[in-house]
Amino acid sequence: MIDFELSEEEVLLQDLAAKFTKNEILPVAARYDHEGTFPEEIYKKMYEAGLLNLNIPSRYGGTGLSLLDQCIVIEEMSTGCAGMTTTVAANCLALQPIVIAGTEEQKNKFLNDFTSEYKLASFCLTEPGAGSDAGNLSLSVKRDGDHYILNGTKMFISNAPKASLFTVFGTMDKSLRHKGIVAFVVTRDAEGLTIGKEENKLGHRASATSEVIFDNVRIPADNRLGAEGDGFKIAMRTLDTTRPTIAAMATGVGRAALQYAASYATKRYAFNQPISSFEAIQFKIADIQKEISASRLLTWHAAWLIDKGKKATMESSIAKTFATDAAMHASIEAIQIYGGYGYSKEYPVEKLMRDAKLLQIYEGPNEIQRIVIAKEYLSEYQ
Repeated sequence: MIDFELSEEEVLLQDLAAKFTKNEILPVAARYDHEGTFPEEIYKKMYEAGLLNLNIPSRYGGTGLSLLDQCIVIEEMSTGCAGMTTTVAANCLALQPIVIAGTEEQKNKFLNDFTSEYKLASFCLTEPGAGSDAGNLSLSVKRDGDHYILNGTKMFISNAPKASLFTVFGTMDKSLRHKGIVAFVVTRDAEGLTIGKEENKLGHRASATSEVIFDNVRIPADNRLGAEGDGFKIAMRTLDTTRPTIAAMATGVGRAALQYAASYATKRYAFNQPISSFEAIQFKIADIQKEISASRLLTWHAAWLIDKGKKATMESSIAKTFATDAAMHASIEAIQIYGGYGYSKEYPVEKLMRDAKLLQIYEGPNEIQRIVIAKEYLSEYQ
């Protein structure tokens, strides 16, 4: 029988994330967004609270949270700042290939490092000429005895300026497209690895994003994840399991927009009455509320399927697409409800709109998600 009630443990986890957001994130979110600086002291507090490395299994010192539990945490934190939450999500994204495809030796070596002390990681897939088309990677991989040599550039890499570990995808033969892709774990101290200029972003400004450049970087063969040619499958399996967390982040952003808009509408008077009494405003509130409620259910469903070990490629894409579109709509409507005040940086809703935009783009833009949804659905008729 379907049960929509959270367990006692999940309620406690939700409360922990909500209190952390209220006490640590919200008071400083606007300042770090304005400055575009990286609040490392906040991330260290997240680590101490067990809110950073959400997807590391307990056997390697992690919290052992289910994907549904991770989504509960991510939604709460993103109501305070999507930028800070991106750093958490990016850490999980970078470690997920190790969780999925690492040997027991690799998991013990790399995952335990992140549970024993505060560290950040990066997922290196996107390139200047290969974003949505992940089969078109150009970062070259050459076998050299018991090592591999990596050459190329990754871009728009979250956490890169602060990361100590990178999960990297390159190709051994570009003509093979996805069949030639291989995945590695690369540590920050690898000779030839450099970090490019940090991006000056529209939103998510409390996160750090930059290029990662590989110039004859020698990697031990022991750092390869899976077999040669398995890289594309590892990347896709990773994204299938992390897209629900992006949907959860979007749900949190949309929820914050709704809360700000509703609060403002009850206090802002026009024509001798609060604007919340006008049907035009009530319709906006109603539309946002129904979309955010649906976003949460779609997100939890996709996460539940993955936790049960079921394939959820289509469901993850549906959740990510719907929730991020809903967050964008919610933030735009919140600005509209605020009127001219909403366009001012003195009020919180313009930040939500800037943060929501990226959610429609990263971890696969929504146009690509729609292709995935259609392909998965139509495959039943072929």
